[in-house]
Amino acid sequence: MQSQHKVTRRNFLKSCSFAAGAFALTSSAVNGQVQIANSNAKVRLGRKLPNVIHILADDLGYGDLGCYGQKKIKTPNIDKLAAEGMKFTQHYAGNTVCAPSRCVLLTGLHSGHSFIRDNYEINGYQLALPAGTKTVGHLFQDAGYKTCCIGKWGLGGPDSTGTPAKMGFQHFFGYLGQVQAHSYYPDHLWRNSDQIPLGGTVYSHDLMTKEALWFINKYKDQPFFLHIPYTIPHTKFQVPELGEYANTDWASDHKIQAAMISRMDRDIGTIMELLKKQNIDNDTIVIFTSDNGPHAQSGTGTFFDANGPLRGIKRDLYEGGIRDPFVIRWPGKVKPGVTTDHISTFWDFLPTCADLLGVKCPKVKWSDGTEQDTDGISYLPTILGKSGQKQHEYLYWEFKARKTQAVRQGKWKLVRKSVNTENPISELYDLDADLGESNNIASANPAKVAELEQIASNAHILNPYFKILYGE
Repeated sequence: MQSQHKVTRRNFLKSCSFAAGAFALTSSAVNGQVQIANSNAKVRLGRKLPNVIHILADDLGYGDLGCYGQKKIKTPNIDKLAAEGMKFTQHYAGNTVCAPSRCVLLTGLHSGHSFIRDNYEINGYQLALPAGTKTVGHLFQDAGYKTCCIGKWGLGGPDSTGTPAKMGFQHFFGYLGQVQAHSYYPDHLWRNSDQIPLGGTVYSHDLMTKEALWFINKYKDQPFFLHIPYTIPHTKFQVPELGEYANTDWASDHKIQAAMISRMDRDIGTIMELLKKQNIDNDTIVIFTSDNGPHAQSGTGTFFDANGPLRGIKRDLYEGGIRDPFVIRWPGKVKPGVTTDHISTFWDFLPTCADLLGVKCPKVKWSDGTEQDTDGISYLPTILGKSGQKQHEYLYWEFKARKTQAVRQGKWKLVRKSVNTENPISELYDLDADLGESNNIASANPAKVAELEQIASNAHILNPYFKILYGE
């Protein structure tokens, strides 16, 4: 499915610019179809369509939560989500840094097909998603949901083609640009198209939580999709108080890192309390994950063992840079206390939501007239404990800044470096036997290396903004 139109699209895109039209997405669900599909979804799910709250941490590692083995940082509320829901042990981010990972999450395309494939700055903001892009926000909005994004956007600045409003979010509050989000005491934040002056005196994370609580209270009586891409624990190291870590003998930045994560955990607990207070707890799916691996700055990666048993951190395509915590809670539907090793990804989120809503996924319409389905696979059967869960033939990532590609196929993991040269370097790992990717077995398995290299070649489509391969 993923390479059905490969040659046609590659040849076409090499001969013309990768314009916005080349990334247009079309949805087959018109209003009447959506209404019928929603009715089917209600019957299938046995209750009214659920609210969905998707919480995305920023640079939180696989080992940064208690439910994933963290010993020093306290995260009781996220741990409770896992205990009352399902924990995934093999869930992957869309990329190893912010903007491309978020693009993958919202559009359902892996980084060989997605429009944004690295952090790309334009006048203090990021390269914008092009006009015509269909996102998971549109999916929910078309199904009659109230949609909201609160936190860090990073997919287009003000007046661009990629503002939250143009990407399916009826309400937005937070940072439009990633650079501004490096400070937790910003000069301003954005509420929709309005700039909200703050004067550098207010902790932005607290305002985001307050806005999320306001949104839930306001729209509690109708289905809503609330996407909360928090900025914690991305640096800078800033927090109003150190709390229980104040009297530890840790380094200052270590105290701040722990206090930031525990503060986010506290606020997730507050959100959960509100859902119960408003009697919508049982009708709300809550998901928690992270956009990529840990930043590991100031020694936090080693001190907290932030990537757990994995190799690598943010900006790596080793497991520690892309495998993330993922927990989902849905009372009465997701069996509590379950751990799954189902292999899932950010590009599965859109088809999972489409499956949940009973609507068809948007298709990518390329400028040569061909169309492609999402790269993702719905994991709804897994979370509902149903049979028939489909599996990925492979997973693919590319990261321009490090000139690296990666492929996972079952237990096999290929990491291909220096792909911008005539002689790339391929590493091969058996994740079943070597989760920490410490034993490169490429020389002993040349046929498997060649197979995965071909998959990497087929999965990549030229994007002039993010040329990565030799000769592009």
